[in-house]
Order: sequence, then structure tokens, then C-alpha cells
Amino acid sequence: MADLRDEPLVLGIETSCDETGVGIVRGTTLLADAVASSVDEHARFGGVVPEVASRAHLEAMVPTIQRALKDAGVTAKDLDGIAVTAGPGLAGALLVGVSAAKAYAYALGKPLYGVNHLASHICVDQLEHGPLPEPTMALLVSGGHSSLLLSSDITSDVRPMGATIDDAAGEAFDKIARVLNLGFPGGPVIDRYAREGDPNAISFPRGLTGPRDPAYDFSFSGLKTAVARWIEAKRAAGEEVPVRDVAASFQEAVVDVLTRKAVRACKDEGVDHLMIGGGVAANSRLRALAQERCEAAGIRLRVPRPKLCTDNGAMVAALGAEMVARGRDASAWDLSADSSLPVTEPHVPAPEGAEGYAHTHGHGTGTGHTHSHSHDHVHEVSKENLYS
Repeated sequence: MADLRDEPLVLGIETSCDETGVGIVRGTTLLADAVASSVDEHARFGGVVPEVASRAHLEAMVPTIQRALKDAGVTAKDLDGIAVTAGPGLAGALLVGVSAAKAYAYALGKPLYGVNHLASHICVDQLEHGPLPEPTMALLVSGGHSSLLLSSDITSDVRPMGATIDDAAGEAFDKIARVLNLGFPGGPVIDRYAREGDPNAISFPRGLTGPRDPAYDFSFSGLKTAVARWIEAKRAAGEEVPVRDVAASFQEAVVDVLTRKAVRACKDEGVDHLMIGGGVAANSRLRALAQERCEAAGIRLRVPRPKLCTDNGAMVAALGAEMVARGRDASAWDLSADSSLPVTEPHVPAPEGAEGYAHTHGHGTGTGHTHSHSHDHVHEVSKENLYS
């Protein structure tokens, strides 16, 4: 059995939206998952304000990194690499995380890995259920994305099967919660009210499920409009809106489409594993219906615990550790944030000839570590008093 210490120790930084997440993993073992959320600062606006999120990340970054290191019982000098979400996400928020990761990596003389937010959501399941089967079908459902992805190698080969055409599922949850005056964020509160409602009380439309519609794409704009108009009609007639039934019926329409398309994609591609991730994967009805339909189809379902489904640094660290373990090239020092980074790019390696930090890592084979610096003075500028 390999010594756990032979596995890569990686710190991950996630700042794509309103969560400042810092995680530390050793191989596929989670050591720390520190999160500082600015959700309360956005609640009064009814949604995430990019400038507010960016400023919150600036304030939370160093304390959150220090907390993660303390929780993991390691020092920054022990790390084998720094991973950071390079995209997609809010440009300003991403820049804070990327800048912090570059500063720590450069000062510590550690390799830097800019990774993809969506691929990280898939890779985090390794911390819960072990190595991902290859291939794996992944349904990612969050505030900005509803995606079906097929991955044969999470570090280099992620193929989009279907994506959001307009409103993502999480965005629809937020908007309907706002119409029902339930507050922000909408996902948890809709889920809570729906548990006491009848999912069959109101027949809401299922978007893009017709015979001529794209098989794996998602659209929740029509559903959102239909629900909003139904509520408005009730109020205009002076009738009481059955909030719990509306929440349950709306939620059922969303998860029905998500699970139906995911199971269909697995069958069509001959894949017997489905992984569900993203913030909406914390939804209790989505988990229950997915389990029911996967069992009926002979598909094994993998869903991380709710805390790992929402944005967090652990998922970024998990993908970074996988990059180190598989010997993927590190990113260049001039790594930049890319708000529209395609999922087909799980990470952003340094262009050939670019200044960077080459790194290989041996695991349990006696090969040890090999480092190659393009900056001879990296350790000269190391601030050991700050990062120890």
C-alpha cells in the first residue's frame, strides 16, 4: 500500500462567483475545505453583484488560506502545487483568485495550475467516492450552467454533450424564489418549501423535450416565464398563491428534465456511471429522482455530499492534485483569468517556451520530486515568514 505522503499535496483556490474557497487535498484525500461566502452581501440586490464579489474575495483571501493551512495541519512550504480556477466565471472575481495563486506559487517556488471550474466540479467526486470511472457522464447544474459532459480523462478530455441555451437551472430557481418573495439564493428555499407541497398540483412545461428539440441541451426560460405568469394571474384575480405547491411543481419540472436527459445521454453513449455536481446538485428532489431513474436504467449514480457540490476550493485542489499525479504541465506565470474558458480545456498549460515552473512528482516509486525553474531567483524572493 502506497504511503499517503507520496501523493501530491495541493492547495486549491476558487473565486469564480461569490464564494472564496480554499481547499487542501493529498491525492484524493480531503484535508481542509475553508469557505468564506459573501452571499449575505448580495441578498439585498437579489443576485450576485460582480464588484461586490471581487472586493469580498480580496478581503477574505489571505485569512481563508491561513485557515485552510491550519485545518490541514500543513505549512505552505509543504505543498507540491497551487491550483486555481482560471475560468469560467465572473472576470473580476476570477482575477482575484488567479492573482493570489500566482503570488503564492511564485514566492514559494511551487508549480501553478490554472484549472477549469466545470471540470473541477466533476473531479471533486473523487474526494468522496474514489477515482472517477473512465468514461464518466457528468450532469453539472448550477446558477450559471446546466451541462452534460462526457469525460474520459478529467485532466485532458472533457467533451460537452449538452449545455444551457438560456437560463440555467440555478438561475431559474433564483428568479422564481424572487417572484414568490422567498429571498436569495433561491435553490435552498425552494427545496425547503417544495417538501411540503404537491409536485403534481400544477402542470408546468418541460423545456426542450419535444422530438425535434436538441436531445441534451437545456432551456429553463420558458418554464420560468410560465411559472411567473401563473403566479401573476393568481394575484391579479385576488387569489392566494399556494407557495408550497408552486415550489414543488416548479422544482419537479426542473429535475424531471435534468434527470431524463442525463439518463438518456448515458444510455446513448453506453456509459454506466452518472456523476451529478454543481450547486443545484444539493437539491433533495434532484438527488432522489436521479437515484430512482439511474437504478431503473442500471446506471451507478455518484453525487458528492452537498457541501462539495457548491463552489469550493476542495474541488479545485482535487483537480490540481490529479494534474500533478498525471504529470500535466504547469501553467505559465502570466496565466490570466478567462471568464469563458471552454470545458474542453480542463486546465491551462504554459505555451511552449513560456516562462513557467516545470514540475514532475513521483508517487511511491522512489522517483521523488524534480523541479525546473525558469526563474533562478524564486527562492530568493520567498517570504517564508508570511507563508510558513
